[in-house]
Amino acid sequence: MDSKAFKKAVDLLVKEKGISEDTIYDAMELALTSAYKKNYNSLSNVKVNINRATGDIKVNSFKTVIDPNAMEEVVVDETFDGEEIKEWMPVNFDPRIHLTLEEARKIVPNIELGETIEEEVTPKDFGRVAAATAKQVVIQKIREAERNVIINEYSDKQDELVSGIVAMEDQRNYYIDLGKTQGILPKSEIIGSEEIKMGSNIKVYISKVENSSKGPVILLSRSHYGFVKRLFELEIPEINEGIIYIYSVARDAGNRTKIALYSENPRVDAIGSCIGEKGSRIANIIKELNGEKIDLILYDKDPSKFIENALSPAKNLKVFIIDEKKQEAMVIVDDDNLSLAIGKKGLNVRLASRLTHYKIDVKTLNQAKEEGINILE
Repeated sequence: MDSKAFKKAVDLLVKEKGISEDTIYDAMELALTSAYKKNYNSLSNVKVNINRATGDIKVNSFKTVIDPNAMEEVVVDETFDGEEIKEWMPVNFDPRIHLTLEEARKIVPNIELGETIEEEVTPKDFGRVAAATAKQVVIQKIREAERNVIINEYSDKQDELVSGIVAMEDQRNYYIDLGKTQGILPKSEIIGSEEIKMGSNIKVYISKVENSSKGPVILLSRSHYGFVKRLFELEIPEINEGIIYIYSVARDAGNRTKIALYSENPRVDAIGSCIGEKGSRIANIIKELNGEKIDLILYDKDPSKFIENALSPAKNLKVFIIDEKKQEAMVIVDDDNLSLAIGKKGLNVRLASRLTHYKIDVKTLNQAKEEGINILE
């Protein structure tokens, strides 16, 4: 392998892929050392060195000077109590890793037993091995660099909204082309029974980014409550500008979302701003959510008032905070509003509970009396 061409290739890789020069050279030296041992029947006494300035590759062998007629104490067995049994045996002289004192002094006159001598053993045809190894190392390092770029870029985008193109589908997942990589959108994370078409552009929420042995894994969602939160930030400028705040979001994807809003400016109508003129702003969000119902809730610092708001569309509610520390509340409703407060299959009260972080028990006045609860005391 031509050293100048190799050096030029490394410099280009450093510039284009942002991989450090030392990382490439260190990996090459380890890989070439392993390749030399495999191809030239060498033991562990060799090391490949690459000149960083010129790209020249040299293989050096290290041999220890020993007396081939010497004896050494060797462990030959072990007793039941762990004591080692040793015997004196002739040293195992291997010319691939050892030199006699006579041989060594022909190279280094003053060398002594036990010292090590180094010599270059670069084969004439080593360039062929080096070229093949270099190709493998470069490909590996490019892949590693690209993985790191993707992980670093998308780790910063976790919990954010991105757009991609639906590229593939299998039994369990959709695969979304995000540009530099693909994300995985499990079918369990779509909105209800929405239809997702191949080649279409789609908004997705990055729920998790992890680095697996097979490369970066970017998990996507459209059912996550964060997806709704990011849509509101995208569609409502006042939220992005910090004029309106999102306190919390509770969602049952495909059915209903409750989102609590407020503004520190008393002149700002938080809910009206999000609805927009003739419902224009909220309409865009509902369309993206495939028709999912959205309840805009006004957040209130008073938990009783907040719970009352959260149970919308039910009206005529009386809220009693049972235990503020445990965040437990009871809501008394009239018969006409009981089903509205609880919702179909308990959905309304369940979402209100998630939104307010309170455990909410909804009863009619008669139910409370039958259970011996005198809430008015």
